[in-house]
Amino acid sequence: MKKIYLHKVEKQVARHSTIRDINKQIVLNYVRARSPISRAEIARETSLQRSTVSAIVDDLQAEGLIEETGSGDSTGGRKPTLLKLRTGRPVAIGVDVTPSVTTVVLADLAGSLLERDEFPTSSDIRYMDTQILGKVKKYVEAYPDADLEVGISIPGIADQTSGEILYVPYFQWSNLDIGRQITEQTGARVVIENDANAVALAELWFGNDEIKRTRNFIMVFVAEGIGTGIIIDGQVYRGEDGAAGEFGHMFVGADAPVDCSCGRRDCWEAHASEKAMLYRYQHSNCSGTVQSSMTIEHLIGLANNGEQRAIDQLKLNAKYLGIGISNLLIGFSPQAIVISGSITKAWDLIKDEIQEAGQRSIRQEVKMAEIVHSSLGDRPSILGSISLVLARKFASAN
Repeated sequence: MKKIYLHKVEKQVARHSTIRDINKQIVLNYVRARSPISRAEIARETSLQRSTVSAIVDDLQAEGLIEETGSGDSTGGRKPTLLKLRTGRPVAIGVDVTPSVTTVVLADLAGSLLERDEFPTSSDIRYMDTQILGKVKKYVEAYPDADLEVGISIPGIADQTSGEILYVPYFQWSNLDIGRQITEQTGARVVIENDANAVALAELWFGNDEIKRTRNFIMVFVAEGIGTGIIIDGQVYRGEDGAAGEFGHMFVGADAPVDCSCGRRDCWEAHASEKAMLYRYQHSNCSGTVQSSMTIEHLIGLANNGEQRAIDQLKLNAKYLGIGISNLLIGFSPQAIVISGSITKAWDLIKDEIQEAGQRSIRQEVKMAEIVHSSLGDRPSILGSISLVLARKFASAN
């Protein structure tokens, strides 16, 4: 999925047989990024003829993608009519599969959630196929004129070309064809992506303005495991067979408190994931009592409310998180590291430990990459699944 950078668009305006399709995407992206914006402003900034812009705007309005939203200030003549994305109309179905819960959402062109369903994730793939297919079909059948597309975020590796799930280590799933099943039964196009890559894409589309303008960054997604999404020159880097970014399995030290999803105890995930954090807290009670029902939200709430044991475990987890981040800084020298997941709710408690590890990883003469927390909330992979569809709708034609 390709993101258009508007400051380069004047170099991208096409002059060949696909000119109309490409220019249509350019106009749509301008409306998305700069709304409310007038036809005249779009023509001026893109160097497209005003008649061309007007014709494209008419097409986009007819397709239900943009709409008029009142008048702007006059500069001497008639007040210009302003344009914005049409919201409230479903265009995307997002399916976010995590080891504990699967969420299926319906979203509009701006990424706003219109409807939402959840169900517990099971290791039984036939049950999962039935649940996902049923909920996707429900949305497609409820909105037969919406031309819905489906984005699926998974904690594993997917083949972008075939739409096949190659491997999900948490459940030992392999070679799953849920994408084909959805298309065959609903007619909807499907794109499937690793959850960390999807979250990195969501940062490009929904993150704060500073990150959206950043060309090279690494997103570290801390959840039941740890995933990394690599953005190079504004694009998700997937590597061969979509397997790039599996840094949750890099070695950071022996004798982790829990098993990694791959079964080892020396992986970054085994030391710094939510499950590692919870295990350490549950077994740090001097009385020997183990609170097995503890959730990450409960632990973070205790820490933010001042419980020292919870604070200590969060800081220890941040130390291991920082060790892995220091390796990323050395290996990639990105402009920024973005940390995403529930742990960001305790950012003020953990940022110093993470920043310290980053400072130790670079030479003094090399500029330190920014290490920041995500603005996407504690379930960013939901937005990630939607981004897979929106990025394709807004991507430039080739």
